[in-house]
Amino acid sequence: MLPGTTYLVTRRCAQRQFLLKPSPATNAIFLYVLAVASLKFGVRVHAFVVLSNHFHAIVSDPDARLPAFEQYLDSLVARAVNASLGQREAFWAPSSYSAVRLLEPGDVIDKTAYVLANPVAAGLVRTGREWPGLWSAPEQIGGDRILVRRPRFFFREKGPMPEIVELELSVPPGFDSSAEFRDRVAEALTIRERDAVRAADSEGRRFLGVRRVLAQRPAGQPAMEESRRGLSPRIAGRDKWKRIEALARLVDFLRAYRAAWHQMRLGVRDVVFPHGTYWLRVAHGVACAPS
Repeated sequence: MLPGTTYLVTRRCAQRQFLLKPSPATNAIFLYVLAVASLKFGVRVHAFVVLSNHFHAIVSDPDARLPAFEQYLDSLVARAVNASLGQREAFWAPSSYSAVRLLEPGDVIDKTAYVLANPVAAGLVRTGREWPGLWSAPEQIGGDRILVRRPRFFFREKGPMPEIVELELSVPPGFDSSAEFRDRVAEALTIRERDAVRAADSEGRRFLGVRRVLAQRPAGQPAMEESRRGLSPRIAGRDKWKRIEALARLVDFLRAYRAAWHQMRLGVRDVVFPHGTYWLRVAHGVACAPS
């Protein structure tokens, strides 16, 4: 993990079930835990959407603590929502966590619009603003902080969790002003939503609509089979040469990491791991090279 990086983060529910289906309880739990996790780990949230069986978020990670942030978020959301649903089964699909590094400001704009257009692209509602679940509007980015109150269920009234926490939707690094970022996101979002609606109309597909979304059972699943993609990207960028450069750096990192790991297994005590090493640095205190 590299300090100061912006990511598109995704996590999917087990067996594609609608465990995150919009409801007052689920919306309150997720928003509260997201706000607490952002404050606790210093991860900056820029945009997010919570659909019935997965969520997306655009975040920046100033201190390279994204894995700890994500572990905390996923664990607490799973326990709290499971409790509200009266179930104990697995909540998240194994290996469904994804953090895609966004290379340039233009890529951040593109993926932020992708996140906010997700309810439309999925055929659920005709605009993101109609989505009855959690959805961050472009005008909230760089605006007033959102005051989030601790849900009255699952979390103890006199426990360690704060009664009220603030969630700030900040502007990602690389932009001159909040207005610039908001305007560019709004424009890209309009194009994505328009294209998704046109495609649905031309193919004769109807949007599910708010009423039918809210009528879904948490144990339900989409009728359509999910496409099986062979790739799990770790980097997103529209510039071909910057993608190649970033992938080359990733390959260099993996080679250096494996070499250092081999040396450590052989008993070398002063081995230095490459910059960006996370778990061994946090859990075992290994030495890492500077940036």
